[in-house]
Amino acid sequence: VHLVESGGGLVQAGGSLKLSCASSGFILDYHAIGWFRQAPGKEREGVSCFSGDDGSTYYADSVKGRFTVGRVAISADNAENTLYLQMNNLKPEDTAVYYCAAKLGSCTYGSSWFVGLDFGSWGQGTQVTVSS
Repeated sequence: VHLVESGGGLVQAGGSLKLSCASSGFILDYHAIGWFRQAPGKEREGVSCFSGDDGSTYYADSVKGRFTVGRVAISADNAENTLYLQMNNLKPEDTAVYYCAAKLGSCTYGSSWFVGLDFGSWGQGTQVTVSS
């Protein structure tokens, strides 16, 4: 399992950024991809989750209506994909390191996706900074 995030940067409040998560080494149909973030001095929190089996998406209340997650299949066997996180109307409180992570099963399988305990593979993270 290999996950690589990209697309972070500095943006003014109200602006937009699109993060990407390049995934390989596993069949997405049998996994879920979660987006998480961790701000300095704060615990990691779930942002969004994408279920590979049926494309269902889930969002934290703090980002609903502003963030959208999606997928672009790179290979025909769904072993290589790009998951993106489109972030609009960004706020200073969205500042954090953003990670994508993978787990076996759907977003609703096992413990709450928001907590992230079932996600065993993680990317290196990408910094998002929103200035006021």
